[in-house]
Amino acid sequence: MEGVDKEKVQKVIYEMSKGSKYFENEQRKEALTKQKIEHLRAQCATLTDNDLSHFQKVAERKMLELEASRDLSKIWLHTDMDAFYAAVETLEDPSLKGKPLAVGSMSMITTASYEARKFGVRAAMPGFIGCKLCPGLVFVRPNFERYTHYSELTRKVFQSYDPSFIATSLDEAYLNITSVCIERSITGEEVATELRAAIHQETGLTCSVGVAPNRMIAKVCSDINKPNGQFILPNDREAVLTFVYTLPIRKIGGIGKVTEQKLRQVLGISTCQEMLQKAAFLCALFSECSADFFLSVGLGLGGTETPKQRQRKSIGCERTFIATDDSSLLFEKLANLAENLMDDLQKEGLKGKTLTLKLKTADFEVRTRAVTTRGYINSKEDILIYATKLLKAEMPLSLRLMGLRMSQLHDEKDDSSTSTQKTIDIFFRSSNSNLNVNGTNVQSITNISGQDNGPISVTTEDGYLVPDSGTGASTDQQDFFVHDESIFIPEQRNLVNYNNEAVLSNPVIGDGLGGAKIDDVTHTAKVMNSEKLDDVGQFISHEATASSGKPGQQLWIDGYICSICGFELPPGFEEERQEHSDFHFAESLQQEETVDSKRPICSERLAEKQCSTTPSPKKKLAEKQCSTTTPSPKKKLKSSKGGKHIPIDAFFAKCKKNL
Repeated sequence: MEGVDKEKVQKVIYEMSKGSKYFENEQRKEALTKQKIEHLRAQCATLTDNDLSHFQKVAERKMLELEASRDLSKIWLHTDMDAFYAAVETLEDPSLKGKPLAVGSMSMITTASYEARKFGVRAAMPGFIGCKLCPGLVFVRPNFERYTHYSELTRKVFQSYDPSFIATSLDEAYLNITSVCIERSITGEEVATELRAAIHQETGLTCSVGVAPNRMIAKVCSDINKPNGQFILPNDREAVLTFVYTLPIRKIGGIGKVTEQKLRQVLGISTCQEMLQKAAFLCALFSECSADFFLSVGLGLGGTETPKQRQRKSIGCERTFIATDDSSLLFEKLANLAENLMDDLQKEGLKGKTLTLKLKTADFEVRTRAVTTRGYINSKEDILIYATKLLKAEMPLSLRLMGLRMSQLHDEKDDSSTSTQKTIDIFFRSSNSNLNVNGTNVQSITNISGQDNGPISVTTEDGYLVPDSGTGASTDQQDFFVHDESIFIPEQRNLVNYNNEAVLSNPVIGDGLGGAKIDDVTHTAKVMNSEKLDDVGQFISHEATASSGKPGQQLWIDGYICSICGFELPPGFEEERQEHSDFHFAESLQQEETVDSKRPICSERLAEKQCSTTPSPKKKLAEKQCSTTTPSPKKKLKSSKGGKHIPIDAFFAKCKKNL
């Protein structure tokens, strides 16, 4: 863009966009930037001499620490393809060579050829403004499959110089060429020349290269002799400082338009050397992280070690289009995005749990709406179900951009990715295959990985539920994840107590009061009537603990974040929100029951174990013999009459005979 009449370009942009939604949005952003600048000026005016003296000492200490970390032993190379998209299109269609070319549309330009850049046409510029600046501008629609193919060819070349190269986009990469220079006894300049020739031979395209002691400066160097050039900065401290001191701050990656305005208009900083001269003000006005970055830039310091590969945090896609309020067209575009996101997730072998919808309105207002699913998903159908609900909640509106992003990622090969948030119905599972040899239905507590937690089990016979000290048959892992749709759960019932490790592998449920029912139960398990037992519930692990959330305290922060557990559900998910609230309600009730009945349960179980050897054939006689050591179930119920719900120990009655 050097040599371009920038004032003329700005005037054309102003005249062409004046009165548009884009222009109004830019004005709002400018007003916000001015407020930030005025706020910084006010802060700067309040700094006293003592303050500046203090922050000067802080800055000097920081600069000494940063200088001590300087590493001049590495040689980094940054390569940047020249007008990549436009160059690929010209290579595929030689008739475009020498013409001012723009890859994109009248809405937005993705890349402009160097012939078009002479007129001021650049990337991220609306196409109609580009036509005003360059009347003969030729437009070509983007072809990302083609660009990806050529990018892969360049990466094969990079691989031969640095197997751990860092690709930052389709057309940019960082290479650590230190070992190549040492092993082959060649300089960084020779490697740069060789690499550029290899890329041209492999692809027919040109690139520009920068070589420096660290990645930050190498990127700056690659832009100096564009196109098809290279710039080498020696691994020498004085050479680095001399180069950096005269460098405009906008040339540094990470310093954009707004940051440049703040530094220039508040502190008068325009070069990297001036950052060191105003170090005290930087430490006083900016955060510690920002101040460290500015001082590192002033000293010409950057990354020298190859970053360790970290697990990907999110994956997404977005599309810009002509503003429209046609709902059918918007949902069609949403379906295409869901398909693209599915392809990307499945290509990486990933599933996600939090889906974020990004919207940019016709007024350039950006909105993001997120929902956290109960399980990990990556199919188009699942993605579209949640994305559609999020979009419907925002309708009607006119959009010009839409995007989908998946976060909270897990590898599909990771078994833990199949775990879901625990809700009420997850504790009720059906299985008819876990019968022991005597025909009794044996239940065992199973953890999330499908492994049996031990000998704790429950045997159901003649409608009674008793602890069994024997080893029970564990439920098959597939049966554990089968949901029985026949189970009906009444509202406001005391359901189940659990911990994060254990869930029920099979339901044991009956009801004489609340109306709960099971259509399919084994012939050996019978539902108790209200005369024998007032209520029957599920067995639990005596070590299980409940969450501390209380239903009365549950709120939806910002309209979609659960105040108890942080789960995200926007207002459009009414059924899911009700189910989630019921989950916390049941959880809190179990906490109350655990506090009230934990000690009696332990004592009663001990007494039952002592009485289990009583040979009396009649239940009444057995109860009379044990009455001196443990209260009967009816007495226990009377003791908890003040409470709303029946204690869990009431669900454990004695067997008529020893098993």
